[in-house]
Amino acid sequence: MSESSHADGGAASLIVRALVEPLRLMLYFPRFTLALALAFGVVAVALAATHLGYKSGRTDLIATDSDYNQLWLQFNHDFGEQDDALIVVEGASRELVVPVMRELSLALGKQPEHFRAVMHDVDLKQLRSKGLHYMGREELLGVEASIQESLPIINGEWNRLQVSQAIGGLAWKLNQIPPEQAAERGELVKTLERYLVALSESLRNTQQQYTSPWPAMPAALSTLKDINSEALLAKEGTLGFVLMRMDVGVDKLTPYSESTTAARKIIASVQQNHPQLKIGLTGLPIMEYDEMQASQSSMMWASVVSLAGVMVVIVAGFGGVRHALLANLVLLLGMAWAFGYATIAVGHLNILSVTFTATLIGVGIDYGTYYVARYLQYRDEGLDPYAAIIRTSTIVGPGIFTGAVTTGIAFFSAAWTNFTGVSELGVIAGGGLILCAFAQLYVLPVCLYLVDSSRWGETMPVPLPVDRGFMPFWRQPKTIALFGMAATLMLGMGLPKLWYDHNLLNLQPENLESVAWERKLLTESGRSVWYAISIADTPEELLRRKQEFLGKPSVERTEEIVSLLPNNDQAKSAVINKIAGELQRVPERPPLIAVDLLEELGMRLGQVEMQLKNTPGLTHLGVHLETIRQELRQLPPAECYARLSGFQQHAAGDLISRLHLLGQFANPEPPQFNDLPPSLVDRFMSHRDESAKPAYLLKIYGKGDIWDMDSLTQFVHQVREVDPRATGNPLQAYEASREMKQSFEQSAIYSLLIITVVLWLDFRSLWYCFLAAFPLLITMVQTFGLLAWINQPLNPANMIALPLLMGIGIDYGVHIVHNYMEQDRNYRMSSATALAVTVDALTTIIGFGSLLLASHCGLQSLGRVLTLGIAICTVISLLILPAMLTMLSQWRDRKLPAEDQPAPLAETPDTTKPSNAHEVLLDPRPRYLAPVSTA
Repeated sequence: MSESSHADGGAASLIVRALVEPLRLMLYFPRFTLALALAFGVVAVALAATHLGYKSGRTDLIATDSDYNQLWLQFNHDFGEQDDALIVVEGASRELVVPVMRELSLALGKQPEHFRAVMHDVDLKQLRSKGLHYMGREELLGVEASIQESLPIINGEWNRLQVSQAIGGLAWKLNQIPPEQAAERGELVKTLERYLVALSESLRNTQQQYTSPWPAMPAALSTLKDINSEALLAKEGTLGFVLMRMDVGVDKLTPYSESTTAARKIIASVQQNHPQLKIGLTGLPIMEYDEMQASQSSMMWASVVSLAGVMVVIVAGFGGVRHALLANLVLLLGMAWAFGYATIAVGHLNILSVTFTATLIGVGIDYGTYYVARYLQYRDEGLDPYAAIIRTSTIVGPGIFTGAVTTGIAFFSAAWTNFTGVSELGVIAGGGLILCAFAQLYVLPVCLYLVDSSRWGETMPVPLPVDRGFMPFWRQPKTIALFGMAATLMLGMGLPKLWYDHNLLNLQPENLESVAWERKLLTESGRSVWYAISIADTPEELLRRKQEFLGKPSVERTEEIVSLLPNNDQAKSAVINKIAGELQRVPERPPLIAVDLLEELGMRLGQVEMQLKNTPGLTHLGVHLETIRQELRQLPPAECYARLSGFQQHAAGDLISRLHLLGQFANPEPPQFNDLPPSLVDRFMSHRDESAKPAYLLKIYGKGDIWDMDSLTQFVHQVREVDPRATGNPLQAYEASREMKQSFEQSAIYSLLIITVVLWLDFRSLWYCFLAAFPLLITMVQTFGLLAWINQPLNPANMIALPLLMGIGIDYGVHIVHNYMEQDRNYRMSSATALAVTVDALTTIIGFGSLLLASHCGLQSLGRVLTLGIAICTVISLLILPAMLTMLSQWRDRKLPAEDQPAPLAETPDTTKPSNAHEVLLDPRPRYLAPVSTA
């Protein structure tokens, strides 16, 4: 196929006319055209500056209509959108950690403009007054029975606490209980024995220390007596946590910036006072902020290095600064348009689509490179600027157009996927690349015309003859082709080993404090800032789910506040109400209790002793009482009276103290959620609106490294077995990661289908379509095979390389095949095409290779994949594909007789232009316009 047949017919001729005819008019009004283009750029930048938003949340990457995201959005509506930030305090013991936690909490509370809902412990003091509600029903009835027995005493019968009456009364009760009531009889025996032991120790103790004769407080009551607050601790008290929610701030690009800075200043100040402890800041808001800071810093340095490197390569390739500078300035203009387009088309950037600037720098400059390389070739052949521009647009314009459209389609196809982050990236990057191509096809020629038609154009640079460096390889096409086949087979064997890393923690910068603390919590305490969420409509439903979750192998623990409140038992409330009424009569202190005369006391105790010794099973109590009588006889009377009186008064005071303590816990109103700290209730309970019932939240934490996909998959599946409507960051990440991967895969399939159609419209030949797509196909096999061999997994960050490699591979193939079609026999890649592809490859490698300098591991992996992929694509495009085309040309030359060979590409001669050495050139000037002076 000759160039004339290709260029003059079908879609190709339409493309040529669409490129050349408007350009003729623009070149007639070059200054107006440039001013108009710049005006559009200014408007676009102003529009982006005032209306282009930024969404930094991971939720913004997910389609709002997806089922799992609807659950997440409903949770955010009910409980608030913010996750907790977390200060971790690590020390040798609980005694060292808790005071520092309290100090941090107080310091954070002094800055309400940055921090709210600060919590380092769970304050349960308000529950103490309702402590009896936490006792079991039987235990509570026992307390009530004890109070009933004590009522005669507190009502005035204090003589019941006299030693003789207390022992005699207990012994009399024992005789009244029949032997078959063994349990009740056994309890009374324990009570009498406890009293005798206490009396004996009091009589023997010269320090008059008191031993209580009363039974121990119920276990539940003993625990409630110490209720004050429960610090948030782990790892046996050596790890402490301070939770807080931070102010988002007004800067949408860097949310939490001011709050994070303020928190780190507080931490630094406290750390200075406690050098023996380690204090760190983590949590999802902090990790996202740190990740954004690291990626923005990395992207900034990458862009600076990229632009500088691109400029150096283009200057070296083109042999001068002038044309390289023009190509880069026009690229900046195209990028300005792209920002305006992004504002209109989407309205905001997200953490994925923000990378489109690197795409525009790395790929957008390619179109100007192709254009300038061929333009300089035609100028070197003697054409004036105007003629060289029109010829360049006629010859390489369709290739640039096709390459831009196919690359744009590779991104636009992502718009059909379900993952919003990928879809928006596709729309923004696809449109931005086409706008950059438009700028290089229309504005760059105008700039070249204005500059080279002036005195600046009196000297022309000499491009670097890179084709000479490839000449030895082009002369050995069979060897090169065999080498390419062998390399493809060898690298392709690694494809089965290629794997996908869903772990988002592996994308974070390794030196981030927040990431380091998250890893530490995972490895040392089994905790994570990630947890699943189950929302129940009733406390009973939540507690039932809690037990089911704890029975799952992948669940380590749960958190909720429902179990902090006992069930509302009306029967228990009635008993507590009765107890509260009875305890209101307890006096402040007991009166002085008279002591029995020693003779009378001895006689009465002797009677009880004989009674006990004669009763089966109670002989040991009689022996014990005999010992007490001996101790009383050995003491002087005054000392004996003193010790007996002291024991009786202590017992009376002890009884009153116990009854007063019971009174502190005897609030008959059942515990309620408003008895708990508001910062705690806000995290675990929500009123959807004023009329709706509250919702109750249950946090479910997974075992092991929940960031790992295998652990995460098991955890998500088992959580959903209990609650299909569960949500939370782990489930969001699980679904989003899978959906993102599927979106890129779908995008690749859509791109290949549409690119095939575009290539067909350009070449109208399946064979030429295959040749143009050959670099892409082989690049994919070799690149992904090489990634497998070097154990570089695909991940949510470097999957963006897929549409880029598709666009670049097609772009190189299209231009080289167009160059092949310009020639007829003895194919050899033109110096302009070789220069353009080489410069494009080097600029793109530099553009994306600069990401290897990034601290962000995700950006590093993206730079690594793109650098390898583009390098492989360059080798294939400059060595393997030319070898194939050379062999194809040789085969065709042998196959066809000379008279049947298609004529070389020629343009229709123009009789209106004087014949000269370039008579094949169409007169580029419109017939209805006068010639433009080139002075």
